[in-house]
Formats: sequence, C-alpha cells, structure tokens
Amino acid sequence: MGSVVGAARGGPGRLSLLGTAESAGAHRDPRAPVEVRDYDPADEPSWLRCRVLGLLGTTCYDDVWPAKRRADLELVAVDGAVAGLLDVSVPGERAAIETVVVHPDHRGRGVATALLAEAVRRLERCGVRSVDAWTREDEPALSWFARNGFVEECRYLQVYASPAEVGTVLSVKHGLEPVSAFLHARIERETEMRQRFERVHVCRRLVRELRP
Repeated sequence: MGSVVGAARGGPGRLSLLGTAESAGAHRDPRAPVEVRDYDPADEPSWLRCRVLGLLGTTCYDDVWPAKRRADLELVAVDGAVAGLLDVSVPGERAAIETVVVHPDHRGRGVATALLAEAVRRLERCGVRSVDAWTREDEPALSWFARNGFVEECRYLQVYASPAEVGTVLSVKHGLEPVSAFLHARIERETEMRQRFERVHVCRRLVRELRP
C-alpha cells in the first residue's frame, strides 16, 4: 500500500491547457499554460477558496471545509493561485476521486481534464486498475466525467430533511431535538422522497477502468 501511494505522489508535470467551448475569464488567455503539480501545505488558503467558489454553483454548495483534508494523491493546477484541484484516495488497486474542482475564473481552460490526466498517469504507473467518483445531478460534472471515460455503476438518493421536515423522520430522545438531517435512500423510492422532502439528490457512482 505504501508503495502505491508513494508512486502516485511522483513528480509534478507542466501542461499547456487549451480553451474549450466554455468561456474563460475575460482577463485570462485560455491558451496560457497552467502548472499542474503536487499540493503544497502553503497552497491551503487558495486551495480552500478555490474549492468553496468552485462548488457554489453546484448542488454541493454547502459542502464547506475550514481546513484541507489529506488525501493519498493531491494535485493542484496553479496560475498565481490555485486554479483547480484534484484529490484521490488510493486504498489499493481501486482509487477514488475525493474532490475535483475548478475555480470559476479558470473554467474553459481544460484545468480539470489536465489534472485528471496527470492523476491517471501516476495511478496507472503504480498499478491502480480503476478510479471512481461519486457525483450528483450537476450536468456539467456528469458531462465532464462521461467525456473522460467514466461510466455509471450504481446510484442512490441523498435526502436533506429541513427543520420543518425532520420531525417526520426522526423522533426526540435523550433530551435532544433534531433540527435537520442528512439521509440516504434507495433509488427506487425517488418519487416518494421527492414528494416528502424539498431537497433530494441522485448520487451516482462513476467508474473509469485504467490500463493494467
């Protein structure tokens, strides 16, 4: 296991990221090179800003971290500050993407695709056979994963019970009063869950096979 993680953390690469159909920030050249390298602890402030801003327009808008959580493989794309990030856990032959986010000012430059390419290169080099990711119904994310060779393996529901809804699923015990809840449900109950709760997400497990 240690050798897998050590190999995945290999040396940095430098890639020229070409613009795509999405528009990049007006003040940036979408063809300008962006450095893809290993995360450094000094990156943490701009890493956190990139993650928060990148998630704001998605269904994960409230998934805010006050500090970076460590992962086995941690890559960043840098253009002055962190422009994109990719964290991967590598427990064995099957790796998992924990976070992949691009700062809104750098979208349309191929940042996420370049980060993934570097991660795949390292994972294949150290014998990882597949990489998976969990995502919700955000269409840009689903399209990006599909373009990069990921296929859906399974899905389930993530349900958020609001203060007004939580009393219908949780009861008061030990002097505690529930004010909200995060719950899982089988996909077959989607119609029922959407009738009962305002915020329901389909969560998909996507998998990409790597070269042996």
